[in-house]
Amino acid sequence: MEWRCGSYAFDPRTPIVMGVLNVTPDSFSDGGAHADLHSALAHARALVDDGAQIIDVGGESTRPGAAEVSCEEERARVVDVVRRLADQGICVSIDTRHAPVAQACVDAGASIINDVSGFSDPAMVSVAADADCGCVVMHMRGTPATMQRNTAYDDIVAEVKDYLSRQAALLESHGVDRARIFIDPGPGFGNS
Repeated sequence: MEWRCGSYAFDPRTPIVMGVLNVTPDSFSDGGAHADLHSALAHARALVDDGAQIIDVGGESTRPGAAEVSCEEERARVVDVVRRLADQGICVSIDTRHAPVAQACVDAGASIINDVSGFSDPAMVSVAADADCGCVVMHMRGTPATMQRNTAYDDIVAEVKDYLSRQAALLESHGVDRARIFIDPGPGFGNS
């Protein structure tokens, strides 16, 4: 079975390398090192040269305790980067939990929606259903600002698995082909 992401397809039986490109001033991994377009594109090219098959562009920090940014700010950070990378023939993933940002990036050429909130917003489900992109369904309790406040589980493996299964089934019930869905248990997002 292939993971279908727009015009791209990946064999999940072999490793798929996704390079992370944060265009934020406050991400935990790079702290604003790629916040301008030139630096972002150069970093993406280096990631591809090092073997990344997908570039995952994020415009809102998801580090524990991070404050939410407006959709307008997030969109302004990511859309030009997504468009330029897609125009270069790079498979681009948009890492967002906001449907307007996902829609703008799909329109700009993104082939994957990587939703850290697991497609819990009906508007995000609609964006996915109307596109032909891959969908990464992730588990996270709450928001980046609150996810570390509620980390108690009776059975963490079963609860995360059930959540991911429900959200994948929700996407399928709205017409998203199973071959477009990938799951991410979200280690560190309020569940480890």
